[in-house]
Amino acid sequence: MKTNSYGIKILVCGTRGIPGIAGGVETHCEALFPILQSKGVDVTICRRSAYITHGKKLTDYKGVKLVDLFSPRKKSFEAIVHTLLAVWHARWHGYKIVHVHAIGPALAIPLARLLGLKVVMTHHGADYERQKWGRLGKFSLKMGEWCAVRMANEVIVISQPIRDLLKSKHRFVRSHLIPNGVTIQSPSTEIDYLQQLGLKKHNYVIAVGRFVPEKGYHDLLEAWKSVSSSAKLVLVGDADHGSIYSRQLKGRAAKMGVVLTGYITGENLRQIYSHAALFVMPSYHEGLPIALLEAMSYSLKIVVSDIPANLEVGLPPDNYFHTGDTANLAQKITRQLTVLQRPDYQNVLKKNYNWETIAEQTSVIYQKLTDKSAIGKGEVCFVGKHKSANIDKSDVL
Repeated sequence: MKTNSYGIKILVCGTRGIPGIAGGVETHCEALFPILQSKGVDVTICRRSAYITHGKKLTDYKGVKLVDLFSPRKKSFEAIVHTLLAVWHARWHGYKIVHVHAIGPALAIPLARLLGLKVVMTHHGADYERQKWGRLGKFSLKMGEWCAVRMANEVIVISQPIRDLLKSKHRFVRSHLIPNGVTIQSPSTEIDYLQQLGLKKHNYVIAVGRFVPEKGYHDLLEAWKSVSSSAKLVLVGDADHGSIYSRQLKGRAAKMGVVLTGYITGENLRQIYSHAALFVMPSYHEGLPIALLEAMSYSLKIVVSDIPANLEVGLPPDNYFHTGDTANLAQKITRQLTVLQRPDYQNVLKKNYNWETIAEQTSVIYQKLTDKSAIGKGEVCFVGKHKSANIDKSDVL
């Protein structure tokens, strides 16, 4: 087998897969692992078969090897079944390090350790706080988190609130704080997709994400009734698994004249971001939302809920509303729509959310696991110490 400059070979699981598969973990992996591959880490990503359509059947992406393994298309079982298969695949094919993403798939960590594999786990958020899960689902997710902090060799957290959670709940202090990142792209000058949707430049408001209760889109629809503006509201996304909530949300939105794009990627998504007047995120729960970082990269005006993950980004106070308060949300949307100047967050993003830096910090953790002299010493190692951006008016042009 061909060696690399680090001598590191890893298998990644817990994600649905890449490229072009919707989800925050998926966006994270699609951005991060090609960079690590280019730096000499030999990366293989296991993808869930249920999400691989005919057009996405690939064996590699930007040098990263892709392996498709079976997964049932059922939210309660797909992650753990697929991750268990991925762990066996890693052992069978000679991998030494498995990188598990999210606490649901972390239930497979005990098997990985039993098979002699070293495990890096990235904690993307306390998913048991999401409203879509029932009692059994929440219990399973909490057990996954327990497995991560007790059995993973190294744990990465993407935000300070997650690190604080692990410290207070599990007395776990050996986490590495490495945030999500964002790829800064030049805005699109095209408007053909906007025209298909009946939208005009700078005369619509967007929200981007899954149609699940914790995203708070029901609050956004309620608040929108009180917003006096000619702008249209656009919801970008859909539900991974159809539910009563998602069907009711789409039905209510359609009656209100809200534009529903479904899942979009590539140039269509660039156009939607590039020409929006305002980005809104009314979430009740996030890890560190990549959609928010993307909105900042397009210099959009922003209104987001004041949950810890959003506060972590450190936007000015006028960009936050009280979570769940639809009257306050309507007021903030109305106010931001009257602001003429678009902010510029480029320097903040390059400093705090740079994928190149994130890749370098992650590779240090892999190297630590391959350094036999460092294993078993129990040292506390905080890689990429990260603080809130604390953006003030002098940072935003």
